[in-house]
Amino acid sequence: MTKSRKPNGDSTIYQAKDGRWHGYVTVGVKDNGSPDRRHVTRKTRPEITKAVRDLEAKRDKGKVPKAGQRWTVESWLTHWVENIAALTVGENTIDGYRVAVYHHLIPGLGAHRLEKLEPEHLERLYAKMQKAGSSAGTAHQVHRTVRVALNEAVRRKAITENPATIAKAPVLDETEVEPYSVEEVQRLLLEAAKVRNTARWVIALALGLRQGEVLGLQWEDVDFEAGVILVRRGRLRPRYKHGCGDRCGRKPGYCPTKINTRRETKSTKSKAGKRPIGVPEELMKLLAEHKETQDRERLRARDLWVEKRYVFTSEVGEPLNPNTDYHRWKDLLKAAEVRDARLHDARHTAATVLLILGVPDAVVDAIMGWEPGKSARMRRRYQHMTSPVLQQTAAKVGGLLWPAGVQTDNDEAAGQAGSGRSQAGPLGVQPSIDPVSDQSMVFVANVGQRLVPFLQHEHALALVERWNTERPGRSAEVEIWEQAKWDNEGPGGRGAIRDREADQRTVFHAYAAFRPGGERVDLSVPEQWSIAAWDFEVDLYTDRSVSWRTARRPGPEQLVEAQVRGTDKAAVAAALAEALEQAVDRAQNPGRYGDVEEW
Repeated sequence: MTKSRKPNGDSTIYQAKDGRWHGYVTVGVKDNGSPDRRHVTRKTRPEITKAVRDLEAKRDKGKVPKAGQRWTVESWLTHWVENIAALTVGENTIDGYRVAVYHHLIPGLGAHRLEKLEPEHLERLYAKMQKAGSSAGTAHQVHRTVRVALNEAVRRKAITENPATIAKAPVLDETEVEPYSVEEVQRLLLEAAKVRNTARWVIALALGLRQGEVLGLQWEDVDFEAGVILVRRGRLRPRYKHGCGDRCGRKPGYCPTKINTRRETKSTKSKAGKRPIGVPEELMKLLAEHKETQDRERLRARDLWVEKRYVFTSEVGEPLNPNTDYHRWKDLLKAAEVRDARLHDARHTAATVLLILGVPDAVVDAIMGWEPGKSARMRRRYQHMTSPVLQQTAAKVGGLLWPAGVQTDNDEAAGQAGSGRSQAGPLGVQPSIDPVSDQSMVFVANVGQRLVPFLQHEHALALVERWNTERPGRSAEVEIWEQAKWDNEGPGGRGAIRDREADQRTVFHAYAAFRPGGERVDLSVPEQWSIAAWDFEVDLYTDRSVSWRTARRPGPEQLVEAQVRGTDKAAVAAALAEALEQAVDRAQNPGRYGDVEEW
């Protein structure tokens, strides 16, 4: 009688010569197409029968781990964060994942076998983190990260269940954010008028834009005619690498020749985040004045200016660093003598203002950039729009924060501070000028074919007298213009009128250029020179002790320039050595500095 064979795929049990029982169970197919048969062994037949039946039950429920690498928590999390998550999430999200993985999860749980990880292991880690000083919010971020990572492990059958879905994360007490009162907002705006980039803080308090949204604004996003700002990108925190070959002994962010390896902005993370916002008329005027001030800074910086079209920039045109911006906010709070709060709390204040005004929910959602499914919850926490609705909302916000006829004892100083504007400051306060200027006169120093306007006659006269003394043969005189004539015909308009004396510095310059490969070019320009420059001579003047940059000059030769300038001669000389070293390296290694089309 012929013995029949079991069908392919059936489980097999047999006893080996050593007396042990062995079982094979087909649980699926391997990546190469061959059957995936798992082996178990026991001492007795009842034990092996039970083991085979248990493995068959797991197979039928889809809970058999995939064959292949046996993961530890450390190896899986490293693989997940670098090879899976990094390809599918944004820069800020992956930064948060990496902190959770490398600073908390791997040091606390990395040695566990992935399939042996239990919910209790995670809960003990969270408790240990809080005992060491981490907040409940940090522990929650770690919990969310490991849950996402292990969900991916389940999908890929590296494990059969996710212990993070069972583990309990620490309870989060959602703190109630107390928005600033209108009076506090007005005090902040008065102080903002005294600092550079005044409009940046007015936008935060009046419109509630997120920090990244404000810092990512470019002039193409500002429609002065329609009175609308279009939010469509956010500023990313820079990430640096050493430009010195790691020789300086500092962290990359503090390297004197640091190189930013991250793009500057990214698109808004949701469709709701990309939105038009109606801007109060007073704020639109402030933005126009800010643009004039930036134009003067551009001329003053001369060859150091990097044109990137951002609305809010450093003194040389670079986008503002979010970390620096945060510290400027803290300085503003101290100066205004209001309670300390996060920069993001300015957004809460703006949202509350909108709700107080009775602005419809749909309009609030559009202005704040809240997604429809989450907007109700966000409105409770904070307590495609047509142009008429945008303008009506802008008028309501403007009427609350810029009330007509309001004036305080400090308003006159605030109106004159900062960029020397002669029109109303952020709260609609008209700055004080001398009695002659009250008669709508502008005193213009005509020096070397330049027209420099002043509010006070003595300031214009002092400039002319000193100019005639220092530069004989180049005539200078004071002209008196009517305010209306200057507004219509004067270069720079009303925003150019000064309420202080002109400033003068001795400025030291240094310059060199190199061809691709590092060969220095003789451009018949002295390597170093100095000149006494007035602040209105923007092509020569600077008030910084030293600043330098390297740049690839547009044109067929692709020259790399090293440019240094400042008021401290020794600092300029020292910076020149660094600038020359980087310029040579940049000429030899253009890709390292992003001087390639695909960057």
